[in-house]
Order: sequence, then structure tokens, then C-alpha cells
Amino acid sequence: MKKISISTPFIKLDQLIKYAGISFDGAEAKEIIKSGFVKVNGEEELRRGRKLYKGDTVVVELEEEFFELCVD
Repeated sequence: MKKISISTPFIKLDQLIKYAGISFDGAEAKEIIKSGFVKVNGEEELRRGRKLYKGDTVVVELEEEFFELCVD
């Protein structure tokens, strides 16, 4: 699991996906989320603006790649 450190109270889901290097830009992050490839704390998440706080876990399961992130 890759830990992503933030210095703000929260980070939005699409921003986290870009920051972690999973997507190149916001449009690609939006598509990944809307396509149902993302789970937050074990539940599918389709909202790109979902606020993530320290301790939240995000799993992105694409066709060829799997990412597991923890907001720290």
C-alpha cells in the first residue's frame, strides 16, 4: 500500500488519483472514477469530488494495473 501524505484537512478523490500518478490529468481521473474502477474504504465510489481524510484507503483497479493508496 502506497501512503499519500497531505498537508491539508482533506483531498478530493480526483486530485488524489492525479497526485498519485495514476492519471495524467483531471479528465482521465474523472473517467477512471465514473467507470467504477475506484473503491474508497471498500465501497465503490463514483463521485470525483469525494473528500478523503487521513486514514481513508483508496483502491483503483484498472485492467492492467492495481493501486492501493492510504491517505496519510
